Amino acid sequence: MDIWLLILGMLAITFITRYSLFAFPDLRFPPLIRQGLHYVPTAVLTAIVVPGMLIPDGQSWALNWNNAYLLAGLAAIAIAALTRHLLATIGGGLLVFFLLRWAFGQLPI
Repeated sequence: MDIWLLILGMLAITFITRYSLFAFPDLRFPPLIRQGLHYVPTAVLTAIVVPGMLIPDGQSWALNWNNAYLLAGLAAIAIAALTRHLLATIGGGLLVFFLLRWAFGQLPI
């Protein structure tokens, strides 16, 4: 029963926060809030990706040259900075990652 109450509570909070933007169309954020919200996607993506690059096993830091996650992430950052093309960044990062895993002998056969 507690789980269902928790799920219903999360549903209500999510609905209220999302519906409020439709219910009050004249609601405008102050410029400082709008400027801050501009950086939210970058901050969230960074918070999701960086721990996987630096701590791939979830236990200890892996700041070495045989960490394919870290090297492929750095390559993807370089590709993004040079091309500013999302598909090139994703494809290049994946290609570098799998090539490094193959070169380090970490791919299962």
